[in-house]
Amino acid sequence: MKQLLNAGVFIAVLVIVVWGICLFMLLRWQFSWANPLVYLMILVQMHLYTGLFITAHDAMHGTVSPSKKINSVIGQICTALYAAFSFNKLYVKHHRHHRYVHSDLDPDYHEGNFFSWYIRFMKEYMSVLQIIIMAVVFNVLSLWFPQKNLLFFWVLPALLSTLQLFYFGTWQPHHGEHANKHYSGTLRKNHVLGFLSCYFFGYHYEHHEWPGIPWWKLWRMKEKL
Repeated sequence: MKQLLNAGVFIAVLVIVVWGICLFMLLRWQFSWANPLVYLMILVQMHLYTGLFITAHDAMHGTVSPSKKINSVIGQICTALYAAFSFNKLYVKHHRHHRYVHSDLDPDYHEGNFFSWYIRFMKEYMSVLQIIIMAVVFNVLSLWFPQKNLLFFWVLPALLSTLQLFYFGTWQPHHGEHANKHYSGTLRKNHVLGFLSCYFFGYHYEHHEWPGIPWWKLWRMKEKL
């Protein structure tokens, strides 16, 4: 029971629930493009999508719950809701990234410019099966929700989230040369921007140094340095 009541599980469930409530409300919204809240909510939903992935990332490191099974269940829920990912496949690739960072065996590393690296990043993690699943889900959801709502509050925020995750979690910390054992840079200390940018994941050297720390405690590691 304690494994179900810890802070990590509570925060993970909170992220999932807030994402789900916001998405449901936005899919039913009769909006006008003249309303500036439309553009704000696209960004809010993007950030919530990123929260789903960061929660799954924590599950990969076993920091959501002391229970391996609970970590796997929550991780799979988050990756499925994000874009029909397989949690187990992401788990293997992410731990390869930590083990072989900045090498030919690192699935996240690429010697190229921002755009070529991003394309390789997407090709590394996306699959034809995922695209088919998402297309089927889109068509099923369009039976109940307007397609423009699905495009701008379901599809677009997820795509923008991949850019957010790639820029702050891969490109910015790992491109170029770094004189440390993790081959990683880090954001300057500003915890508000640290959260808004990518749930403190821009504190990337700190994450590699302390991979067992969940995202919501990562700012404390910044304080240590």
